[in-house]
Amino acid sequence: MYPIIDKKATGNRIKRIMDCKNISVKELKDYLGLSCVQSIYHWLDGTCLPTLDNLYAMSQLFGTSIDAMVCGNRRTAMPQMSDARSRRLYAYYERLAG
Repeated sequence: MYPIIDKKATGNRIKRIMDCKNISVKELKDYLGLSCVQSIYHWLDGTCLPTLDNLYAMSQLFGTSIDAMVCGNRRTAMPQMSDARSRRLYAYYERLAG
């Protein structure tokens, strides 16, 4: 099975980042040079995904990577951890990031 992007979770994550950065939908529309806010609302509700160009621009605006915005079913390799505390912390991080 190949990795698939979860549009709904990605939209929720973008919305959460916008809320944390206090960026409104109108401000994002203006930054991206879009003609209307409807496209952004479609991203946020999981109807569709931003283009790669828009993801790239948003990563600059949000100060984060594209990977931090996109959610999917791709499994990340667990780093080798020697102690139980590190493994628990990593598992907690995975739940938050997922």
